[in-house]
Amino acid sequence: MHPPVSFDFDNSYARDLEGFYVAWQGEQPPEPKIIQLNRDLAVDLGLDPDALSNEQGAKYFSGALAPEGAQPLAQAYAGHQFGNFSPQLGDGRAMLLGEVLDRGGSRWDLQLKGSGRTPFSRGGDGKAVLGPVLREYLMGEAMHALGIPTTRALAAVTTGDTVMRQEGPQPGAILARIASSHLRVGTFEFFAARKETARVQQLADYAILRHFPELADSENRYLGLLRAVRDRQATLVAQWLSVGFVHGVMNTDNTTISGETLDYGPCAFMDSYDPGAVFSSIDRQGRYAYGNQPAITQWNLARLAETLLELIDPEDTDNAVRLATIELDAFPTVYQDAWLATMAAKLGLVESEAGDLDLINDLHGDMNGQNVDFTLVFRRLADGLRGEVDPARALFDEPTALDPWLERWSARLDRQDIDLNTCADAMDRVNPVYIARNHKVEEALQAAAESSDFRPFERLLAVLAQPYERAAGQEAFEGPAPADFGPYTTFCGT
Repeated sequence: MHPPVSFDFDNSYARDLEGFYVAWQGEQPPEPKIIQLNRDLAVDLGLDPDALSNEQGAKYFSGALAPEGAQPLAQAYAGHQFGNFSPQLGDGRAMLLGEVLDRGGSRWDLQLKGSGRTPFSRGGDGKAVLGPVLREYLMGEAMHALGIPTTRALAAVTTGDTVMRQEGPQPGAILARIASSHLRVGTFEFFAARKETARVQQLADYAILRHFPELADSENRYLGLLRAVRDRQATLVAQWLSVGFVHGVMNTDNTTISGETLDYGPCAFMDSYDPGAVFSSIDRQGRYAYGNQPAITQWNLARLAETLLELIDPEDTDNAVRLATIELDAFPTVYQDAWLATMAAKLGLVESEAGDLDLINDLHGDMNGQNVDFTLVFRRLADGLRGEVDPARALFDEPTALDPWLERWSARLDRQDIDLNTCADAMDRVNPVYIARNHKVEEALQAAAESSDFRPFERLLAVLAQPYERAAGQEAFEGPAPADFGPYTTFCGT
């Protein structure tokens, strides 16, 4: 028997927010086994990865055994799903073990996803299967390596269960997930819908203390909370679009207060640029298409604002609406500033000029309908600065379509008076060579689920850990899917 692993738990959610959750225990899986452990993350959290790489770690990360200091619970929340309000969702197949303090004293939720039924399961089995668990592991690590705020996987565990899904029996699995918190817009909606203003205020004060402590003594901290979440979400969605990421299920229960990416169900990175790109099997109207994501973020923030009105001005609802509307109406500008800063760096623009936004947007317009690989085009532009002949043009169905833009961009770079090789190197530092290409993701998931072969998964994970540095022998991970792959559709995994 191995000695117990020491987790530095300090469970503020359980301690400070009684009535916001149901204390719960996971189901007992028949044969839990760790198939992937994020050793570097474990070390960052102050955990011993060697001590977790055994049957005891498998029990911890499957819910079979609660670590000392854990307080397992299922969180309550509501949510707007595809625009329709569900007053009670909650952790239907997840369980928060507790909050771990890392070596620097930062606080992280440790949640098990797929640990069985809870009081919020609404008829579901509460379980997860191997493919979606590995997808979330890959996607979270890919986003982290790209520098985009995200939840992350600490471990993936198979349960020994066979779980029935529409496509047939699947191996059961559980994801141990880390987040700076699992507070969502939907958490506020749960209590606001019940007109429990005191609890909304309690939740808002908790969110401020946990994520925005600088607001604690501000004149109107609840308006400040709305503004702070707006800014983080605007920056987040600008980062998503800058790498071609489509979340796929931007419901308010997946919109975090922390500004982290949450839930990697029907998500994908697009190959060819398409503002209407949709990969989710259930998004038949394109509500959460690539190009719609900023507007949907603003819509989700409006739902948060509605929950805070009685706190923003308890005496004058009209004034509360006015103040909140000012913050919401500023979203396009805040988003545009974040988008401009991110995209300018991708194009090597260092010194801001008035026409930069038009230059950026016009490139996207030129790519539309040209089957241009969105990831490769920025690397090819940098290669062109180094003297290669027409590398970006070659990606277009009609190469001449890019010529007027290339002339404008060249003139713009000339005005910076920066060596073009230096500019190209700076572009390479922010433009990835490797993203989680859909065909490679499916190849890895299929090998794991059908043959218990985790080698493609582990190789892809290693490639995605260094997205900006081209490495010999990894050419197969650079390009888009072969012509016979697709159309690509993803599923939520429930």
